[in-house]
Amino acid sequence: MGWTVTVDTDKCTGDGECVDVCPVEVYELQDGKAVPVNEEECLGCESCVEVCEAGAITVEEN
Repeated sequence: MGWTVTVDTDKCTGDGECVDVCPVEVYELQDGKAVPVNEEECLGCESCVEVCEAGAITVEEN
């Protein structure tokens, strides 16, 4: 079981809230946008989804 993390770059404002809240450092900011660079580490807690005011992040179970 794993998780698929998607960031809608059109919606992402690059505020870094997801980077700060993620307990396993799934995200990095690259060129002003959040990028899931460690997706395989995702716990599926959806903390990132909750803090993303732009609604740019989805986390789905594989």
